[in-house]
Amino acid sequence: MKRKKVLSALLAVTMIAGLATGCGNDSSSSGSSASSGSTQEAKGKVYYLNFKPEADEYWQDLAETYTEETGVPVTVLTAASGEYEKTLKSEMAKTDAPTLFQVNGPVGLASWKDYCYDLTGTDIANELSDESFALKDGDKTAGIAYVIENYGIIYNKSLLEKAGYTADDITDFDSLKAVAEDITARKDELGFSAFTSAGMDGSSDWRFKTHLANLPIYYEYKDEGINNTDAIKGTYLDNYRQIWDLYINNATCAPTEISTKTADDATADFVTEEAVFYQNGTWEYNNIADVGDENLGILPIYIGVDGEENQGVCTGTENYWCVNAKASEEDIQATLDFMYWCVTSDEGVEAMCRDMGFVIPFPSNLESENTLVNEANKYLDEGKTPVTWVFSTMPSEEWKNGVGSALTAYAADQTDENWEKVVTAFVDGWATEAAAAK
Repeated sequence: MKRKKVLSALLAVTMIAGLATGCGNDSSSSGSSASSGSTQEAKGKVYYLNFKPEADEYWQDLAETYTEETGVPVTVLTAASGEYEKTLKSEMAKTDAPTLFQVNGPVGLASWKDYCYDLTGTDIANELSDESFALKDGDKTAGIAYVIENYGIIYNKSLLEKAGYTADDITDFDSLKAVAEDITARKDELGFSAFTSAGMDGSSDWRFKTHLANLPIYYEYKDEGINNTDAIKGTYLDNYRQIWDLYINNATCAPTEISTKTADDATADFVTEEAVFYQNGTWEYNNIADVGDENLGILPIYIGVDGEENQGVCTGTENYWCVNAKASEEDIQATLDFMYWCVTSDEGVEAMCRDMGFVIPFPSNLESENTLVNEANKYLDEGKTPVTWVFSTMPSEEWKNGVGSALTAYAADQTDENWEKVVTAFVDGWATEAAAAK
């Protein structure tokens, strides 16, 4: 798929997401602009707190390349999976705080509004393919999206065929359930399970308390014609339950074991061909590439909603670059220069699009070599409606943790009573956390 086609389709998705509210900032100038590539004269230093552990190696290499080319010191610290907010709070309290950090959307930005430099008029903001990829606070630009991603149910085409199926056999929840349960019934004969482990430790639980939880929220928002709320109704929580049941009861491990299973365990399940299906995103490509490009596909996450046969994969971003307004002027300018270089220079674009496998919302975006990205884009080609990332509206990390704990407890003892505790964490917890944020 060509660059303009990808970005125009993704633009339609991001416009739905309602990202027009966000963080303010206390910078005195909104017109400060990075140099148009003349970084040799730049002063100051850059300290980037990276959100993506899977991209750490590439960011370290890119930082080294930039320093060699410009003389500007660039430090990259990568937070552990699930620990970004905690790490950000710790690092921001230090004298040498990050000059470049990220937030996941409007709710995340609310905590850091005093630290967000106004990016309006900067070269990095002017480089965006469309201003809808900017996170706004009124007419101020608080953050810049630097990657558009997809997630769904990654699958091994070869294993699926060995089980007697192709992706064409899976078009909704009922057909996904039929295939998964048939594989489970024959797992000893086939030599593999349907799903990887649904790990609920900190490295993996975000896949379910955040990414999977996005689906019932998305459909409720769609019904209500809204893009945020202080009081979720939980209209689609029965659907959430049935997809969760399918995952945990047709996996490589018993439901009682998921509290100790990690992201690495799930990746290993998939790479060693112990499971056909793996809920994750396009960012996981480098970790599972050994399966072979010819064997990699991605399905929408079906939860049993009317019309879901016309649904695509989940498409959006929770990755917005923000510049620390409290840094020195020299460090702010050095950071703006570095950001601009990352999305315009041959080295930066190659690293982001090829090595990291990103689709970037800038004119320099390259046609992806990430098989999962190209597989996800096929749904756009077919006219399927992508599922918007609305999880950035979840009221707090505490809310997510409450849902995650309830999901784990329910998995160990799958009673209606225990599911009601999930519902309580989801609905009542949302109202409580939303009110506390006011």
